[in-house]
Amino acid sequence: MPALAHEIALTRALSRWRPDCMPRVIAADASRNWMLMHDGGVSLRSIIQDDRDCRHWQKIFPLYADAQIELAARVNEMLAFGILDRRLQTLPAQYAQLLDDADALRIDLPNGLTANEYARLRALTPIFAARCAELAQYKIPETLHHDDFHDANILVRDGRYAFFDWGESCAAHPFFTLVVALRSIAHTLELDARSPELARLRDTYLGAWTHYASRADLRAAFEIAQRIGLVCRALTWHQVTATLEGKSKEENAEGAPRWLKNFLAAEDEQGLCKVR
Repeated sequence: MPALAHEIALTRALSRWRPDCMPRVIAADASRNWMLMHDGGVSLRSIIQDDRDCRHWQKIFPLYADAQIELAARVNEMLAFGILDRRLQTLPAQYAQLLDDADALRIDLPNGLTANEYARLRALTPIFAARCAELAQYKIPETLHHDDFHDANILVRDGRYAFFDWGESCAAHPFFTLVVALRSIAHTLELDARSPELARLRDTYLGAWTHYASRADLRAAFEIAQRIGLVCRALTWHQVTATLEGKSKEENAEGAPRWLKNFLAAEDEQGLCKVR
């Protein structure tokens, strides 16, 4: 779809910049939004469903983080391709604009926000802006963020991992990636969200960023990024859904409200932690 057409130019560039972990593009036609790639193998999800082994992610997260660190210097190039701009300085305004589209949030409709939830999200506007400013203070470089990084968007062939499906990619804080990734791992392996396995994988990813901050600061930044990243996901769903029509629009209408509900739940949990 036009909203995600940047995937063609971006994937072609990624195949040149990081051929070790990106799809190998044979040919691309940006005018028709077509792309032909080499066979990348089987999905990581199909492998993990069979072997139930999360050690694949212990290899993937450092590789993915290394690519993010390298690509931080190319943010302007990637923005020129049309990737979504979700940098921290832009997010407060985008959050406000999202809340202004009450029709898309389906207030008091099935699969939408309740009027109370909508009012609470409005009241959180200054707090969300403060969260973005707080996260920016950690000075972790914004870079390419795959906004749908899960085990079905990673291919495996001959021991090589290839990250694909870059249509929903953004210029954003790198730690947003773990919002979807950790949920996906928990779902596939049937793990509790607070399981030690997920904590170890989180630390495996964060370990690649110790050049920028201490491990304690990285964990603190991670906690903030996990809440802001929920809004980033809602914004992406909103942008995609806005281009759909008819049955497709109806089937996907719950995406943005659902991620905003998750954001509210995360803020509620943070408040309870402070009380305790």
